[in-house]
Amino acid sequence: MYEIMSSDEAIRLIRDGDCICVNSFVGIENPVELHEALFRRYERMQSPRHLTIISSAGFGVWDEEHNAEGYIREGAVDRLICGHFGAMLSTKKLVLEDRFEAYNLPLGCISHAIRAQAGGLPGALSKVGLDIFVDPRQEGPGINRISIDDSLVKHVEVDGEEFLYYKLPKITVALIKGTAADRKGNISFDDMFMSGDALSICQAVKANHGKVIVQVDRLVDTPSRPRNAIIPGCLVDAIVVAEPEQRNEAYTALTGSFEIPYEEWNVWSERIDTVSTKPAKNSAVGNIIGRRAAMELRVDDIVNIGIGIPEMVSRHARKNGMLDMVTLTVESGGIGGFPVSGEAFGAMIGAASVYDMANQFDLYDNGGLDICFMGALEVDGQGNVNAHRGQGAFAGIGGFANITSRTPTVVFCMTFNTKGLEVSQKKGVVTIQKEGTIPKFVNKVNSISFSAKRAIANGQKVLYVTERCVFRLTPKGLKLIEAYPGVDVEKDILSQLPFEVEL
Repeated sequence: MYEIMSSDEAIRLIRDGDCICVNSFVGIENPVELHEALFRRYERMQSPRHLTIISSAGFGVWDEEHNAEGYIREGAVDRLICGHFGAMLSTKKLVLEDRFEAYNLPLGCISHAIRAQAGGLPGALSKVGLDIFVDPRQEGPGINRISIDDSLVKHVEVDGEEFLYYKLPKITVALIKGTAADRKGNISFDDMFMSGDALSICQAVKANHGKVIVQVDRLVDTPSRPRNAIIPGCLVDAIVVAEPEQRNEAYTALTGSFEIPYEEWNVWSERIDTVSTKPAKNSAVGNIIGRRAAMELRVDDIVNIGIGIPEMVSRHARKNGMLDMVTLTVESGGIGGFPVSGEAFGAMIGAASVYDMANQFDLYDNGGLDICFMGALEVDGQGNVNAHRGQGAFAGIGGFANITSRTPTVVFCMTFNTKGLEVSQKKGVVTIQKEGTIPKFVNKVNSISFSAKRAIANGQKVLYVTERCVFRLTPKGLKLIEAYPGVDVEKDILSQLPFEVEL
């Protein structure tokens, strides 16, 4: 039977050596009060310690002084297993300093491994990850020098087919953020952007005889409708009521509490950009790439659009009339709306449905998307892509590997080079005013996020759309299929590549 507790009381349920699973998505829907109560206790008692923390999509609030950053920095955590570290500003730096073990697994593979554990299985099989960095025949999932646990990902054969087998430590504590708890302890997510892996996490914890701690905004007398109670009260040990932060009306729109028709998506997107501390960028380079990439959309496509330059695809899809003819999706479980960028990434404007994250990755892993638009840090002559690890910086693979592994058409949206690149376009003519100092086409990528060999074997169509040209992946490597008006093929493209391409 659940108990209503203060955050400080609830955190006492956590013991040294526990494995905590956090239900959040990059920077949204974090149980902030629970994290900060844990930090308070650790500062006071140096306990709990030797913790392992698992999160499919990472947990942070884009502020290194809040959420879990403090107790991770002070040494309470021995091991992190996450799909993405982007919103964890100090933690992702400490990872590269070997302060604790840290492992990066594809977001969807963590989600599915959690669901497997909920069903009493030790792990989950997946084709996702074969021939990229997480494959133990390549680098494995360890991010730094002390991360040498080889039990998390194994290469296996089943019925003559190769897979990766993802296995997580047994989860003993769940930290969840919900909207409301009714008098039976049932937890609803009505005012949330998503529910993520919440139910699977709780089921896994109870299967392991652990503790489920849920932070909610309020208690309600009237029980939720059964379909709205994502977590049944019988799975909950502690409920903590924490006053919710005031949300701007623009962010309230993302909860799905009122209908946002297609005609208003643009208006709400602009409102969110206005109140975000990370407003959307609008550049000539981004517009060139977004406009060309959007030409690959077809009526009735099911689509995923990545963050960064790929976000420009949706803007130009709106302009060319394609946006309301396709179905957009986002990794957190939203489908049929307009994904938000910046700090609220994972939320959707006008979503038709928001379901469990593991179900979304079922769709992605089985080739259910028609096309995806992704960013890239580096591309080599074979067509391999590094999208998760820069020089001296690390964010993580997130859902990138799942999304690109089976999608029939993969479009990488990227600049030809970076740091100082200046480009203009007038009347369709592109002018390279200044080249960037850091090339993005390299002899060998620093780490493989996308395997060209695997894509060729899968029969995928792969394009690399830049601000000056388009390449297509072939069995021989990259082929230049298009140079934009105003671009000198020899001077602006071929002479700047460290490898030869087909023409």
